Amino acid sequence: MKLRNLPLWGKILIGLVLGVVVGMILKEKALYLKPIGTIFINGVKMLIVPLVFSSLIVGVTSIEDIGKMGRIGLKTIIIYFVTTIIAVAIGLGFSWITHPGTGISLHASGPVAAASKAPSLVETLVNVIPSNPIGSLAKGDILQIIVFAIFLGIAINLTGKKAEPVKNFFNALAEIMYKLTSLVMEFAPYGVFALIACVIGQYGIDFLLPLMKVIVTVYAACIVHSIIILGGGLALVGRLNPWRFFKGFLDAILVAFSTSSSSAALPVSLRCTQENLGVSKSISSFVLPLGATINMNGTAIYQGVCAVFIAQAYGIDLSLTSYVTIVMTSILAAIGTAGVPGAGLIMLSLVLSSVGLPIEGIAIIAGIDRILDMARSCINVVGDGMASVLVAKSEKELDLKLYNQHHVE
Repeated sequence: MKLRNLPLWGKILIGLVLGVVVGMILKEKALYLKPIGTIFINGVKMLIVPLVFSSLIVGVTSIEDIGKMGRIGLKTIIIYFVTTIIAVAIGLGFSWITHPGTGISLHASGPVAAASKAPSLVETLVNVIPSNPIGSLAKGDILQIIVFAIFLGIAINLTGKKAEPVKNFFNALAEIMYKLTSLVMEFAPYGVFALIACVIGQYGIDFLLPLMKVIVTVYAACIVHSIIILGGGLALVGRLNPWRFFKGFLDAILVAFSTSSSSAALPVSLRCTQENLGVSKSISSFVLPLGATINMNGTAIYQGVCAVFIAQAYGIDLSLTSYVTIVMTSILAAIGTAGVPGAGLIMLSLVLSSVGLPIEGIAIIAGIDRILDMARSCINVVGDGMASVLVAKSEKELDLKLYNQHHVE
């Protein structure tokens, strides 16, 4: 098979492997490749706001039955909430088995710093309503953009025939963004190559060895959650072949892994679910943007593992109450975490302070955060894709013939 005839995931995988090899050979000189990766990341970021906004409006306007939209929204949120609870529990469970912080003796230099308090439920609800939707679009505040898009979509439906020109405009804009996405993704193998080469060149294998238990614990927990919980959910609840899902969704997984961003993978997730897995545009356009904002299974695993690691490293025993607190705070932190590289590290301070752990422990995690970020972003994206397939199946808007195909174009 000629290289240009390879599917996108094959090209990305080749770029990933070559990036590892080149990073090991060039070491710190691999950072000269960083501009290539930055161009790719910027290209993907360029797509996010207009794609989320237009595709969500198309998703809402295509569901003219308000009751149906409420039903889809409720199913989506339930799936995200349940899988996030399980994710953080798995992270804590793996940490309890592997003891990632054992053997590392650290001492807090002073009293535990207090992180900013989590906003109350009332504050959270108030903040999701944009006082200036144009400003929200300009700042890229995805949660406010989603709320505004849903309201605008509902208003377009209620207006009826007079709003047809606006509805057609957003349909056309969404199609344009899908095409622009495919053009940007042609550059993905080169961007992935540069990004991975920089990560390996910057950190090297030697740097990772002392903290390998943390990395292995996070990756193992993510793999188990992905295969057993998310794949199992597809098999048991949806009566669908999980292998078909992972094969059809591979492009999005590889982009999430290489960019460390679930938001950056959103354009590819939309394409994979629609073209490879047979999810209707109305479902994927509604479920995936919502998931990229509030569904963070991988981040929940990461928060749980890192909290236990830091507790063990500082010789602090966690009570059952502390574990419960970590579970609840991790869920809130995961929901509030932006789908961009490094955001999970910032929210980790909230989890640590909730159980009285030294926030300075974040400095240790920061060194390997990019490595961990790659894994958790993958699981975030897989969780989004799994939810869109299950919701589509339940609404009879899943093309089973396309989903069960034996190959991916």
